[in-house]
Amino acid sequence: MALPGDEIRANRIKKLGVLKDKNINPYPARVSFDVSEIAGVSADFKKLLKKKTGIAGRVMAKRGHGAIMFLDIFDGTGKLQVFAAEDKLGKEQFQLLTETLDIGDFAAFYGKPFYTKKKEATIEAGQWQMLTKSLLPLPEKWHGLQDVEEKLRKRYLDILFNDEVRDMLTKRSVFWNSMRKFLLQKGFLEVETPVLEVTPGGADARPFVTHHNALDLDVYLRISAGELWQKRLMVAGFPKTFEIGRIFRNEGMDAEHLQDYTQMEFYMAYADYEEGMKFVEEMYKYVIKKTFGTLKFKIKGHDVDFSKKWEKYDYITTIKEHTGIDVRKADLSEMEGALGKLGINYDKRGFNITRAIDNLWKYCRKNIGGPGFLINVPVVMEPLAKRIESDRELVQRFQVIIGGSENGKGFSELNDPIDQAERLAEQQKLRDQGDEEAQMFDEDFVEALEYGMPPACGFGVSERLFAFLMDKPARETQIFPLMKPKQ
Repeated sequence: MALPGDEIRANRIKKLGVLKDKNINPYPARVSFDVSEIAGVSADFKKLLKKKTGIAGRVMAKRGHGAIMFLDIFDGTGKLQVFAAEDKLGKEQFQLLTETLDIGDFAAFYGKPFYTKKKEATIEAGQWQMLTKSLLPLPEKWHGLQDVEEKLRKRYLDILFNDEVRDMLTKRSVFWNSMRKFLLQKGFLEVETPVLEVTPGGADARPFVTHHNALDLDVYLRISAGELWQKRLMVAGFPKTFEIGRIFRNEGMDAEHLQDYTQMEFYMAYADYEEGMKFVEEMYKYVIKKTFGTLKFKIKGHDVDFSKKWEKYDYITTIKEHTGIDVRKADLSEMEGALGKLGINYDKRGFNITRAIDNLWKYCRKNIGGPGFLINVPVVMEPLAKRIESDRELVQRFQVIIGGSENGKGFSELNDPIDQAERLAEQQKLRDQGDEEAQMFDEDFVEALEYGMPPACGFGVSERLFAFLMDKPARETQIFPLMKPKQ
């Protein structure tokens, strides 16, 4: 027995046949008359009352009886009503309309604008054209669907029916473009660096591995937005660069972490992390205001006001206050004992003191609403940052703390090639001992540093910031998140 959906599809295929029998292309390449965006037509509607106007879009509603029909047309910019009548279209065209046009189809209409008795802006159709014959019906009860997986799997329907999702994705575009505009206005050069790398670097993360057939070589998808490449560009003489692009990390999936996402990184010569913090605060306020029109948010239970003074949180002091552990003095066994007492679950594969400190910090950060900067991080936690001159065991690194998590990281970039080589060598040892997130030794990058790189501040922020500002899981703020195929 055929399912109702199958019957509807079969019926629509018959309507395709009706159109083709009349030598009408149900999927034409262009509209046969001039059309305008509905948003523009609606805005200038009173001026258009005496002029014939064309619109095109998807049929979202259809109602009427006898020789008249009302249609709601949506083109992505707005919605407008169309009135179709047999005496205006002609008997043959009106009959074709009623016989073949369904909700979900794309069609174009041309005619006189007018207001109905209820003062609704309407186009009186004098001509019409089928643009796309849909074969599957739009769901009647999509709005309010609670199955998140189904919503994300058929994201195109979620966007079509959910104005909140449509608005969020529009904000996402404004978010990245306002960040780009801010940096360009500050004299930065936008660059593109390799996505495939022989040695992934610039972050502590597990990379994806793929094979390059032409070179018969295993390569990695990048785990940062070109950090080590942008530093090479500083060696080459570019003082301010940035990149907005996709990065890939083969790690766990949760509300804050994705494997394939957008990140921005900038590098600014002759600036240190103190200047970087001032610059980042200015950039965040600019981008957030442009995107959301406000600087006050509710994020993961925290009230966050970006207009107030940004705090500074000491890494070691904060961990000691919340866990009782002094990470500068405690050994690995003491840290493991503290993790156990606090009920913190952690991955024991390749576990070392770096991972222990990181897990202790992650326990503490959830209590900090921000906005503010986390500073004074031990050198063992950051192989790419300069040491603090007054305390060589700490580095000049800062992380933006918002809603109990990190939402951006920067530091005074390490440009001492000997120190850099030693630290990357230590990272490689950790990797060889099983820590898959430790960084690899990049001999070519160290060689580039030996030619000389100016002092600089670098900073990176991912789309996690946008997700936090939306107060939604990161996956739900992507346009098309990766989905496991249905079995």
